[in-house]
Amino acid sequence: MTASRWTVIYLVIAAIMLAILAVLYAAVPVKDGAKEWTGQLIPGFWMAWTFPVALFFWCIAALLIVMTLLAIRFPETPRVGILRIETTRGDRLFITLLGSAFIHLGWLYVAGPDALWGALILCLAYAAAVFRWV
Repeated sequence: MTASRWTVIYLVIAAIMLAILAVLYAAVPVKDGAKEWTGQLIPGFWMAWTFPVALFFWCIAALLIVMTLLAIRFPETPRVGILRIETTRGDRLFITLLGSAFIHLGWLYVAGPDALWGALILCLAYAAAVFRWV
C-alpha cells in the first residue's frame, strides 16, 4: 500500500473513534445543569455503564486498534529484554495493562480513591519502561 492510502485508513479510523467518543460524551446525563460524570449512561440498564467505565473500554479498544495497525504496517520480530523472554508489542501492552492494574490497586490501598492522578502518572512511567526495556 502507498503512504497516502495508509493516511486515509488512519484518518477514517480516527474519525470513527472520535465519533464514538462524542456519542459517549453526549450520553453523559445532566443533572441540575451540570454533567453527572458518574451517572448511568443508560438508565435502568442491567449494568451501570458510567462515562469513566465507557472511557476505559474506549481507551482499550483504541490501544488494540493502534497495535493492530502497527503490526500490519510495521511487522516486527520478537525481542528479548530484561525479563529474558521474547516479547512483541502486544505482549508488552498486556504486561503494561496488567502491571497498571496492580499499581492502581496498590495506590488505592495506600492513598485511597481521591488521588488517582498519581497512580496514572506512575503507570505512564511504567508503560514507557516496559515498552523500552522489556
